[in-house]
Formats: sequence, C-alpha cells, structure tokens
Amino acid sequence: MGEMNSQAVLSKVPAVTLGFWIIKILATTLGETGGDTVTMTMDLGYLIGTAIFLTALVVLVIAQIAAKKFHPLLYWATIIASTTAGTTMADFADRSLGIGYTGGTTLLLGCVTACLVAWYWSEGTVSVDTVNTPKIEAFYWATITFSQTLGTALGDWMADDAGVGFLGGALVFGAALAIIAALYYWTRISRVLLFWAAFILTRPLGATVGDFLDKPLDHGGLNLSRPVATAVLAAAILALVLLLPQRAGTHPGENPRAA
Repeated sequence: MGEMNSQAVLSKVPAVTLGFWIIKILATTLGETGGDTVTMTMDLGYLIGTAIFLTALVVLVIAQIAAKKFHPLLYWATIIASTTAGTTMADFADRSLGIGYTGGTTLLLGCVTACLVAWYWSEGTVSVDTVNTPKIEAFYWATITFSQTLGTALGDWMADDAGVGFLGGALVFGAALAIIAALYYWTRISRVLLFWAAFILTRPLGATVGDFLDKPLDHGGLNLSRPVATAVLAAAILALVLLLPQRAGTHPGENPRAA
C-alpha cells in the first residue's frame, strides 16, 4: 500500500475519474475546431498548421517531462496541443498526401499499436500507473499523440467513407464508449485495455462532434463559427480544470504491473 501511495504522489497524470473523461472529450472536440480554425478559417493550410501545433506540442511535452509533479493546467494544455496537432497531421496525411481516410486510419492504427507494443516490451505494462519517469512519459505522450491523430482520421472515415455523417459518427462512437463503460463496471476485462480503448475512441467522438458543429450545412454540419466554438470549448475546459478536483493518481483498480 505504501508503494502505491508513493507512486500516486509521483504520478504525472491525473486520476482517471468522470471529470477526466468529460474534459478529455471537450479537449478532443476543441482539437478539431481549433485545428480547422488555423488550417481552414485562417487558410494557413495543413502543413503550416501541423508545424505550429507540433512545435507547441514538443515544447509542452518537454515542460511536462521536466516538471517534478502533476500540474493540471500543464497536463491539459499538453493534451489540447496533442489533439490539435493530431487534427492537422491527420488532415495532412489524408488529404495533402493523398492516402485517403482509409489509408490514414490504417497507417495511424499501426503507429498507435507500435507505440503500445514498444512500451509494453520495454516496461512489461502500458498502465498509466507507471507514468512517472521521463522514459515512460515519452512512451505515454507518443501513444497519445498518435491516438489523437488516429481519432481524427477514424472520425473522418466514419463520417465520409462509411457514409454515416458527422452526427451519425458521433452516435456510433458514443455507443462504443457506453459499451466500454459497461464492460468496465460489469466484467473483469483488463482495466488497462479498457482505458486505452476509451482514450482512443474519445478522439473520433470529439472529431465528429467538432465537425458537426463547424462544417457547412450542405456537408452535414451546423456551420457554427470555428473560432467562436473553439473559444467556448477552451473556456469550458479551463473552468472544469479549475473547478473539478484535479489530483495525481493511478488508473482505478489496476496494479501497476498487472498488464
């Protein structure tokens, strides 16, 4: 028990609570509207947008790794940077490189899988319980960034190639997350596996919701202002981070070396 309490104190990631998932979904939605604001509304393009957000992500990840303890604002700023960078990187791969949503989704799924396999091979676990050293943090943020990028490509694939539209895609991913929640409460499936499944699926949920908010009416969206939507989401995230209890913690019910 003492070892687990010590590890919780040293943890650089927040406890996985309902508040965590609410902020995560808002952050992924902000990633879509914020990324589209820079690349489309400001017309800077996917390459420049990727350069801007990837630079911000690298700076924030370095600051996160250098920090001695968990800082809520720094952590969520890094998450937002990863999700906006994920949006522009996925759009650049899907559209500018011409590999399409299917190709982008397949490529990025391979990248996420490779990160998790390398992490597991190195540490014997991919549990967020263990995110308390620079090496593991590097695995953690690489996995997160690729998962955010995968989520954008997967959301676009569901909305366009699968033909269900943005709202339909949001409903599909929302239903998938509900199933994961049911498995968490009513089965003994690995909590680590369920965590990463939920973490990855929140991104296409946010992507499809973000696209539903800001895409033109003739594309199945509500045509809301991208900058306004981004500002409102950012304000909501900031309020929740400041108001909801934010503490370093471990993944609920999981032994650090159990998976």
